[in-house]
Amino acid sequence: MHEWRHACAILAADFPEEWSDLLVLLDDFRLCESWIASGGGNKSRVADAIDRFLAGRGWREKKFDTAVTVDGVRKDSPTHKVDCFKNRVALEVEWNNKDPFFDRDLNNFRLLFDLRAVSVGVIITRCDHLQDIFNRLGRGSSYGMSTTHMSKLLPRIEGGSGAGCPILVVGISERAYAEDC
Repeated sequence: MHEWRHACAILAADFPEEWSDLLVLLDDFRLCESWIASGGGNKSRVADAIDRFLAGRGWREKKFDTAVTVDGVRKDSPTHKVDCFKNRVALEVEWNNKDPFFDRDLNNFRLLFDLRAVSVGVIITRCDHLQDIFNRLGRGSSYGMSTTHMSKLLPRIEGGSGAGCPILVVGISERAYAEDC
């Protein structure tokens, strides 16, 4: 876990229900070998499992209608949908997308934070060392260096891409891996 701008303290103090949801999710989550071995489609089984768990706790995909008005002239400021949203906490799952998706997510968090629609952004991705497991399962080429993983995300945040938005980053590690789930 990595945090910026006191994301964990804000979650624990201001959003205790959402913080509890995240802690239970992370405690219960298992990365099933079959999810890796079978390949993906539009949405990975990892993202689907996380989305379903959070949906059961009231989190929803959310599209924001945002605009800026200057001297009476409205200019739309479109954002993309947030994977999971509840009570001003936005969560994105980036399991195996192209790494520019991190830029999109961080920019979205920045804008929604500046507009006071989001108080904390959360990104769940994979730790780099999972590549050893992917290689062992013969799936390493599906999880390449240009896809989303921790070492592609952290430099972006450390470089200021999230601006003022408090951000929590969670990396799924080998500790969550289960061969027979």
